[in-house]
Amino acid sequence: MTILEDATVPRPRLAEMVDRIDEIAAAHDVPVATFGHAGDGNLHPTIVLDPADAAAMERAHAAVDEIFADAIAMDGSITGEHGVGLVKLRHLEAQLGAEHLALLRRIKAAFDPNGILNPGKLGS
Repeated sequence: MTILEDATVPRPRLAEMVDRIDEIAAAHDVPVATFGHAGDGNLHPTIVLDPADAAAMERAHAAVDEIFADAIAMDGSITGEHGVGLVKLRHLEAQLGAEHLALLRRIKAAFDPNGILNPGKLGS
């Protein structure tokens, strides 16, 4: 199984973020290969592991959480290229702030008052 995510940091911090991803991989004992787009600061940390290994899956998700937190702390983004899916949703408030997230939820509610479009996402 492959877990492929993206996180974007300011270009001057690319090397720092790649080093940080390597440290996170070692700390969580998961293999992470990182590639990306140097021109826009977008990195794709990629973890390959056996989905039957529950402990490895747990470590991999913890590593991804830490990678996202570090990207945000480096004035980067968890939405550089691929947007927000289920994995990134729990990090969205850290990225945008509580007020912005509340605004997004109000907009979604205005267009989807019955919560039938993409149910379970963004608080619906």
